[in-house]
Amino acid sequence: MILQRGIRPAALQAGITKHIGWHTFRHTFSTLLKAGGADVKVMQELLRHANSRITLDIYAQAMSPEKREAQTRVVKIFLKGGGRESLIGP
Repeated sequence: MILQRGIRPAALQAGITKHIGWHTFRHTFSTLLKAGGADVKVMQELLRHANSRITLDIYAQAMSPEKREAQTRVVKIFLKGGGRESLIGP
């Protein structure tokens, strides 16, 4: 019920048209928690994992400032219609 009435409508409102299921939501949730600086034990409890290794090894993908910057540059290329040279320069 939460997925149908809350999460999926919020995703559509954000412009996400891909089908969102619990698996996708859990991965996104854990990655955002980690990026927001949440403690591993807090993440573990929120995701209801038996131990923190599961949380870190399976669900939380690393999102470093360098990765965020690289993704931002790629998005800017698509939004501006830039070419390959946009990847090389600032």
